[in-house]
Amino acid sequence: MISTDRLKAFEFFKGFSDAQLARLVTTAKEEIFEAGVPMYKNGDPARALFMIEEGKAILTMDSYLGPHKPPLQVTVDVITKGESQGWSAVVAPYLYTLGALCIDRVKAIALDALALRKLMDDDPALGYLVMTATAKVISNRLNHTRIILVGERGLAQLTDY
Repeated sequence: MISTDRLKAFEFFKGFSDAQLARLVTTAKEEIFEAGVPMYKNGDPARALFMIEEGKAILTMDSYLGPHKPPLQVTVDVITKGESQGWSAVVAPYLYTLGALCIDRVKAIALDALALRKLMDDDPALGYLVMTATAKVISNRLNHTRIILVGERGLAQLTDY
């Protein structure tokens, strides 16, 4: 059983009441992934929202460089202890938009997507908090992606001279 104290350790749940956290833990279970194992792939049904307690996972996407070349796997972000991933569990069409690959052994709290969305529907105040926290995650991920993109574009410009 996941305790509310374990959820309180995550920035994602700052501002949630004890009663709201108690409702959320009913959707939660612990999952362990070994290093080298994918947690999910791009396009998979988003079965859970993950809170990482230990280890690291990389979020990846495929970059296609031509019709006759295999895709290049690009790391978009690194998710570590205290961070969340899998926001697609609460955002339609409920499909993961990136892949997640464990680079260490990962211990995560997985909030079941269907049960979580049902709680959000039944309790609009809770749903609002979950979506606000999710928007922060998406915003941070977008900022990280921008930094990577700008850095790569800058390096590409430097190699042209």
